[in-house]
Amino acid sequence: MINILLACGIGASSGFMAASMRKIAKQKGLDVSVHAVSKSAVPDYSEKIDVLMLGPHFASEVPQYQELLKDRGTVVASIDPDKYAELDGEGILEDALTLYQNHQK
Repeated sequence: MINILLACGIGASSGFMAASMRKIAKQKGLDVSVHAVSKSAVPDYSEKIDVLMLGPHFASEVPQYQELLKDRGTVVASIDPDKYAELDGEGILEDALTLYQNHQK
């Protein structure tokens, strides 16, 4: 099971994205869990995250979250702004899985 967490300001827009990603994952038979929270709640999930994707408007905070989650080995990145704007759940899911797989090498 790969645990993906999306985080943005209050978690509303990322909630829609997470639902889309869960739907795609189910259709593809992928063993992933996708949840969305406000970025302030990320520390509460730190023990359960494999991939953290921040909303594109928080891209500058990626290093801060990498530092926070470094002992856990969590991959941290920002969501591609174009995919975010298009609500491209499939594309964002693919990005998250690629990040995870590259981190495992």
